[in-house]
Amino acid sequence: MRPSGRALDQMREVSIETGFTKHAEGSALIKMGDTHVLCTATIEDRVPPFIKGSGLGWVTAEYGMLPRATNTRMRREAASGKQGGRTVEIQRLIGRSLRAGVDRVALGERQITVDCDVLQADGGTRCASITGGWIALRLAVNKLMKAGDVISDPLVDPVAAVSCGIYAGQPVLDLDYPEDSEAGVDGNFIMTGSKKLIEVQMSAEGSVFSRGQMNELMDLAEKGVSELVEAAKAATA
Repeated sequence: MRPSGRALDQMREVSIETGFTKHAEGSALIKMGDTHVLCTATIEDRVPPFIKGSGLGWVTAEYGMLPRATNTRMRREAASGKQGGRTVEIQRLIGRSLRAGVDRVALGERQITVDCDVLQADGGTRCASITGGWIALRLAVNKLMKAGDVISDPLVDPVAAVSCGIYAGQPVLDLDYPEDSEAGVDGNFIMTGSKKLIEVQMSAEGSVFSRGQMNELMDLAEKGVSELVEAAKAATA
């Protein structure tokens, strides 16, 4: 039995509120159970120096957690003068995950920055950030298309992410914190709407896993990502 009482292949309740902030070109508050992440997308008519003049667009991301997103207060990274290694790793993951679904030629020579701010954490913050980040990106690109600034849709395949793991010897979908903290195996699966893999992060946290168990987790991830992609499409329709 899972602590939440969910079935092994059952996602947490997913809620998406678009247009959550006034000024961003695209914004969404995504809630996956008790994990809540605010994602905003900002369009700029510039690109990093290493692709300037190439005609290619760029999508990047920044990630952060509010001090009381967790059960004890975390010090703001700005107060220490630098980002932690975990933060840097996660925001790089978000950026390259989102770029996997983008035709950078069609986007044109502009940059879209997706900011993911964790308001409340209960496991799976990077997965919620990727899923919510794609929604914010979709909304921002919709504005570009409506204004005629891009001719063809640069978003070629939706992107979403979900965690899966082995908890109490059973493969489970969408781990919350009680499961994540005790899981024998923990993994994050980033995929496209067409079920193509972007990245898989898997680690044994106390027990090794077999190829068969890996396949079971892949099946669960496909189910979860499919549900998230449908939710994202409904939110941005």
